[in-house]
Amino acid sequence: MAKVLVGMSGGVDSSVSAYLLKQQGYEVSGVTLKLFDNEDIGIEDKTRTCCSLSDVQDARSVADRLGCRHYVFNYGESFLQDVVGKFAHDYEDGKTPNPCIDCNRYIKFSRMLERALFLEFDYIATGHYAQIEKDPVSGRYLLKKGADPNKDQSYVLYTLTQHELSKTLFPLGGMSKDQIREIAKREGFINALKPDSQDICFVKDGDYAGFLQQVMGVEAKPGNFVDKQGDKIGRHQGIIHYTIGQRKGLSQTFGKPMYVLKKDKSSNTVMLGNNEDLFAQGMIVEDLNFISIENLTEPMRITAKARYSMKEVGAVIEPAENGKVKVIFDEKQRAITPGQAAVFYHGDIVVGGGTIVEAVY
Repeated sequence: MAKVLVGMSGGVDSSVSAYLLKQQGYEVSGVTLKLFDNEDIGIEDKTRTCCSLSDVQDARSVADRLGCRHYVFNYGESFLQDVVGKFAHDYEDGKTPNPCIDCNRYIKFSRMLERALFLEFDYIATGHYAQIEKDPVSGRYLLKKGADPNKDQSYVLYTLTQHELSKTLFPLGGMSKDQIREIAKREGFINALKPDSQDICFVKDGDYAGFLQQVMGVEAKPGNFVDKQGDKIGRHQGIIHYTIGQRKGLSQTFGKPMYVLKKDKSSNTVMLGNNEDLFAQGMIVEDLNFISIENLTEPMRITAKARYSMKEVGAVIEPAENGKVKVIFDEKQRAITPGQAAVFYHGDIVVGGGTIVEAVY
């Protein structure tokens, strides 16, 4: 009987994942990852985190109900360095990172898998809405979208390696959220109606700048708002307070709507302009991970997403200098943001992805 270690966050998705795997005949154990102490970062709302004491208790309750062992792995130091620290550094650098992707990359599918294999488990599993298949022709493991388009999470999983895909199970990939809730209610799980976590788990109320200043000690240095010609048109409160495409919260008026076009750490300036100035023909992407192909050696037609909530758009990717990739959209796209992930698809299959360096106009 194959042994699987299920990452159980205390939420309904991972709980039903453990249930389904047990029904399929696996020997199931659960693990909750302790990543930080809520009190240390001023979070008291138990519905919005992923590793509070109540989450551990909810996960353990479901594991007990299923007759499964339950572990708690403490990855606080790694999480602080590889996820929270990187988040703070990227914001300081003028980028807008996605820490959920880094958590998957450095914690859930790296350290958790390493520990699982050490403990002689055959697989790890999570409650992500995505699917894994092995291509019989190429022999490569493929990452595919979840069947429910409203819950698909393949975008945040593009960093998975062939090794990680070969050792990972996604039991919910072919299901909808409503089906998951129904199973949890039928089985009497304590978290059957628990709301989904929102925003970034370690940032209270979505106040990124406040978290960076108060918790991480990042200094917000005031500087100049400039126009596209580089001329000063006002003063900003520090580049960590702004993101590309932002209109509200500029702390002053300009006689017409103005939008954040660019942030420059070296000059500590924030460039403002019109909405039409935000539309780019393409982007440069680095730190790439390809899944369905070994590497990109020639131009390839794909669809692309430049942020999680974005609808896929037609594009061509082609090799660029220093191992980067250039993406050219069929139609110009708004607010391409350095630090965000660009993910490439061919139908339901994830071709690969990387981190946006800059927009191409």
